[in-house]
Amino acid sequence: MNKLRVNKGFAMERFSVLCIVILITGCQAAGKCGYESCNPVKDGMINVHLVPHTHDDVGWLKTVDQYYYGDKNHIQNAGVQYILDSVIQQLFADKNKRFIYVEVAFFARWWRQQHDSMRHAVKGLVNQGRLEFILGGWSMDDEATTHYNAIIDEHSLGLEFLRQNFGDCGRPRVAWQIDPFGHSREQASLFAHMGYDGLFFGRVDYQDKFNRAITKSMEMVWQGSPNNLGPSSDLFSGVLYHGYNPPPGFCWDTLCTDDPIMDDEDMEGYNADQKTQDFLNYTKYQSMAYATDHLMMTMGSDFNYQNAHMWFKNMDKLISLVNAQQKKGSKVNLLYSTPSCYLYQLNRANKTWPTKSDDFFPYAHLPHAYWSGFYTSRPTLKGYVRQTNNFLQVCKQLDALAKLEDSDNSTLNIQVLKEAMGVAQHHDAVSGTEKQAVAYDYAMRLSRGNYECQKVVNDAYKKLFPKQKEVPPNQMFCNLLNISMCQATENNKQFTMTVYNPLGRAVSHWVRLPVIGKSYVITDPNGKSVPSQVLPISNVTKNIPERKGSLAENELIFQVVLPPLGFSTFFIKMSQQSIKKQRSVVGQIDKADISIKNQHLSLMFDGNTGMLKSMKNLNSGASIPLQQTFQYYIGHPGNSSVKRFQASGAYVFRPLTSASLDFQPTLKKKTLYVQGQLVQEIWQQFSPWVSQVVRLYDQAKYAELEWTVGPIPVSDGKGKEVITKYSTGLQTNGVFYTDANGREILKRVRNHRATWELKTSEPVAANYYPINSRVYINDNKTQFTVMTDRSQGGSSLQDGNIEVMLHRRLLYDDNLGVGEALNETGADGKGLIARGKHYLLLDTVQNSGALHREMGLRLYMAPSLSFTNSQMKQQEWSQKFYSNWSGLKSPLPDNVHMLTLEQWGGPTIRPSATQPFLVRFEHIYEKGENSALSKPVKFLAKDLFVPFSIKTMEELTLGANLPLADLKRLQWKTKDYTTDSEAMRRPIQAADNFTVILNPMEIRTFQVTLN
Repeated sequence: MNKLRVNKGFAMERFSVLCIVILITGCQAAGKCGYESCNPVKDGMINVHLVPHTHDDVGWLKTVDQYYYGDKNHIQNAGVQYILDSVIQQLFADKNKRFIYVEVAFFARWWRQQHDSMRHAVKGLVNQGRLEFILGGWSMDDEATTHYNAIIDEHSLGLEFLRQNFGDCGRPRVAWQIDPFGHSREQASLFAHMGYDGLFFGRVDYQDKFNRAITKSMEMVWQGSPNNLGPSSDLFSGVLYHGYNPPPGFCWDTLCTDDPIMDDEDMEGYNADQKTQDFLNYTKYQSMAYATDHLMMTMGSDFNYQNAHMWFKNMDKLISLVNAQQKKGSKVNLLYSTPSCYLYQLNRANKTWPTKSDDFFPYAHLPHAYWSGFYTSRPTLKGYVRQTNNFLQVCKQLDALAKLEDSDNSTLNIQVLKEAMGVAQHHDAVSGTEKQAVAYDYAMRLSRGNYECQKVVNDAYKKLFPKQKEVPPNQMFCNLLNISMCQATENNKQFTMTVYNPLGRAVSHWVRLPVIGKSYVITDPNGKSVPSQVLPISNVTKNIPERKGSLAENELIFQVVLPPLGFSTFFIKMSQQSIKKQRSVVGQIDKADISIKNQHLSLMFDGNTGMLKSMKNLNSGASIPLQQTFQYYIGHPGNSSVKRFQASGAYVFRPLTSASLDFQPTLKKKTLYVQGQLVQEIWQQFSPWVSQVVRLYDQAKYAELEWTVGPIPVSDGKGKEVITKYSTGLQTNGVFYTDANGREILKRVRNHRATWELKTSEPVAANYYPINSRVYINDNKTQFTVMTDRSQGGSSLQDGNIEVMLHRRLLYDDNLGVGEALNETGADGKGLIARGKHYLLLDTVQNSGALHREMGLRLYMAPSLSFTNSQMKQQEWSQKFYSNWSGLKSPLPDNVHMLTLEQWGGPTIRPSATQPFLVRFEHIYEKGENSALSKPVKFLAKDLFVPFSIKTMEELTLGANLPLADLKRLQWKTKDYTTDSEAMRRPIQAADNFTVILNPMEIRTFQVTLN
């Protein structure tokens, strides 16, 4: 099924206020929203729920703005403002009609442009359930490449907009993931805890769907966290029969070519009888795949309903014609409906439902079309999204800790980045499956949002720094440290650096700053000297085109120790005197093997090849042979005209052969070593366009591998998909493990699916899975873990091996709608250079859980750096400003993370005289991962914070749009149990100092008011 639809144009002018006034009477009649607003069904018949809908991508072939306004219609005929204008008019006209809307990013924009009279009328439609919001996120997020923190944030953003403007009638009951390319178990768990009653989606593997259709298991209870949170994470889920499209022959949009219903018998072309029979036949076929007498048919598709009258007029005729057949004995009943009304009828059926406990990755729609390429597509955008999420959390935390007010404009500034991040989670954004121009637009939005949040951080420091009334200097930010570029550190011989730690416990963190000097003196907040090391910047880095204009020749490296949820300021000055301890020794590896080691790890490199040879944990004694190589697959060319010509592209990963290729075997690998007191490095050059630095910092329990890939050459007419492969020798029996959206770990078995017998002619792509933050293998004794800094795709195609795809450059479109090849050309037009990091962990299985959980947290919630060109020395600064400050009176337990801390603007869930805050705490361990840290944990929240104490604390659903005590989810029967949401509720009281108890993997959300 192609993502792209045939397009024809239609735009409709907004109708006048007079028209609205005439129609308002019909909207304000008595009615109820939710399940009580559903149109009646007929028991004993097959009830076909016609669901009018539009699927509005928040960017894909056009940018968000272009889609909203209907600009650039030569690319795709789509204008969201006209869809909403047109649909609302039709709903006013008939109380039986229904319509669902999903993407709040678009609706919020339309809503802000409406007059009060229109808003009042639309609220009437919502209050009667005639216009229903489904899903309610800012966008319909991707499920493979998104991080759980960003998923929660973007849904909270959309749900809060709906709650503020529509109250409880605006609260979605059903999640609607109709277009994402595979589905994550973690997403189901998050939805369950947001309070959704069910989930419907459109894309599952073609073999899985066939099997489900013949066994009538298209609908199930999905166990979102079977081993940790149990039934409270269960979510009723259903697979749509025809994707999210209407039945064949029944698409009545301006973008479609199907015949309308011509019901005048005196007309040439009369087709009403045939249309009626065709629909009844289709209903019969669909009913064979489902377990109840209720069927849902999605009447709409991409950007449909710019002329809603066409759709509704033909659906009116269809309903009348089909239902008239009941007098002739037909048992089919049509009605306007919504996914929630359909779900409610399934619940009424009182059936016993099958269960599912794994996920829906990878997704294939045809034998040669596995959608596992997008796990890596556009790696630099994926990295930027992850970094920006990190900074958004920093921004919200500092805004809360400084208690910035409306006069500071911080709410509006933060909103810009929240909305940019909400858009970036869309399933054609972070996924990398958009056109190049749209990818640039997503990056630009993130950049603007970052700039706005930099203002907030500056304002927060101006309130948190001063001891009296002295105004601190403005902070400067460096966004290109990954390519050793920073004006603040390059252009100033003396500067300050403030580092904020967004974690609720003290952390040590390695800082690398591009500098022009060879010797520096660093002073910590207490006036003590900080050990440092100076390294030369490599030629590989200097040659990155985006680095043009940088003056830095060296990097200054040192370690900072930071307080919990707080900041420390460091004072850095170039020295004219050479400091011997800062020097780094650079040399060429010569035939003898060389090792780098610290107090915890040892890495051995082959003297002849310069390649990694072995790895050892010096504490536990765990040791493995470890070879790392860089290789590539040739992307399959083709025009996708028939199945066997399917090309590798933005979505699909299809290597030309199952064997990955090594770089030119005659190319001598140039390998250098760098030694110093703080870090040891091995510089490897695998080809003219693939290089890597292996780093081992003092006291680190991980090895850091910084890879640089690109520009990928394509002058030979062949697209390439670059991987790195780790070979360990561990006996793994086809088993490996990947994370789901940065949270729970899923077991993967090569060439296996848990719910059907896999048959595949694509043995590589069919075994690729999304890696959001980590992948590991073990032999039940020793565990080898690779941590990533962004979402990537990977697998274990041979026992003891892990391969991770780093970068892709392809020359053919995979014919799934984008209409262009995935060919990123970079700043100089020669090809994009991507740079990222892997972190290698090696230990016993028993110890590895603590290692990768702590590392995962530190990577996505890394400290944030800012600079001033102040010439003040530490002593003078400390007289005027705090240089070491923590927002917590005591650190959080080692297994607890404060996922959210922010001022919660707008109308509050419960009336409050003061600005409420939103706080989320989570237990970061699964059951059994660590003998001590996997246990339930409790702590006191009342006096946790330094700037304030908590006065009241009310628990909310995960989406923060409903008090948890008010949540009543539908219950479902399975063979072994009945689902239960009551298990989530545990009272929290002031009398016991707001004691918070967390079970493994639990996230609890609170609205708090402050003293």
